[in-house]
Amino acid sequence: MRKKEWKLLITFHSTTDAMSMESVCKEQGIAGRMIPVPESVSAGCGLAWCAEPESRDMLKAVMEQEGIKEQDIRECLI
Repeated sequence: MRKKEWKLLITFHSTTDAMSMESVCKEQGIAGRMIPVPESVSAGCGLAWCAEPESRDMLKAVMEQEGIKEQDIRECLI
């Protein structure tokens, strides 16, 4: 069994915002990946961007610049 680690999860109201986040991060070489929302978290579209917690401020700035709206940003053991 894999050891759980603290990760930053960004959830979205819409699949459109989730897919935009994935696209922008890949284009800009930003580390992270799209995952299904864990059962312990509820989110509108069922997708979340998973990244290292220390990337929170940078990711928020990227989302603001690109007009991507998050539902929630939180740290979780995954």
